[in-house]
Amino acid sequence: MTDGSYCTFAIMPALFLVVLLPDVMWAKRIAPAEVKPVIHEGVRYSAPNDDGRRGYIVATDVRSSKKLWDLTVFTNQIDPKREEDVQWFFITALGIHGDTLVVRSERGTTYQINLQTKAITESESTWSAATHVTTNSADIPPEVDGAIKDGSLAKEYELCYRLNPFYLRGDFTGDGKLDVAALIKHRSSGKIGIAIIDGATKKATILGAGTSIGNGGDDFEWMDSWKIYPRDQMATQTSVTKFDRDALFVSKTEAASALLYWNGRRYIWLQQGD
Repeated sequence: MTDGSYCTFAIMPALFLVVLLPDVMWAKRIAPAEVKPVIHEGVRYSAPNDDGRRGYIVATDVRSSKKLWDLTVFTNQIDPKREEDVQWFFITALGIHGDTLVVRSERGTTYQINLQTKAITESESTWSAATHVTTNSADIPPEVDGAIKDGSLAKEYELCYRLNPFYLRGDFTGDGKLDVAALIKHRSSGKIGIAIIDGATKKATILGAGTSIGNGGDDFEWMDSWKIYPRDQMATQTSVTKFDRDALFVSKTEAASALLYWNGRRYIWLQQGD
């Protein structure tokens, strides 16, 4: 083998890895859904969702297509000891409410952006009032599609779209792979609940929807908001001082709230308020 052919042969694996690198990066979470842009007073607001470390929006003049500005809405805190892509959370929807741009994230958090000052605040109540925001029932994660919509559980349960978003992603089991929590309804009783699909096994755990858990009972009809409770956020009013995995925060406005948390064997209910 000549020196030239040997060098060519030696660099082939490296070139192969470079070509496949984008696919490898997405090995443990699917690409984020495309977010429909909104237009307000001649400005188009979009969420590129091309940076896993932050969720940001871009403002573009509609007539000239000139970029006016971009703004980071939230950042994702990265733990170097874990797979990075499973720690990425993206924007899921945009809306306009007066002179406020409303942004929804995969964590279930709502952000309000004052379009005059660019000030950012968090609020759960404004989302329902925002215009140009619809739940796209066709945008169903494949894990949910396989387990609930077209899977073995389809005879008993159906997806429920009463909250936006109707599903959330998080590493609930702490294995470094993203799991999916989806709102569901028990077909025969009409009871509301949550199906959590394990990212590794694709098996679903039903909470509510006819299956009781803690003070939440077997019907989550009372729940009017939910979001991801990050693993690095300090718990309050419980004996748990710090989570080593993500949890679900479920609540009824100005009333009860709780954390749904995997303790290594099963999901448990951690009461947070009356």
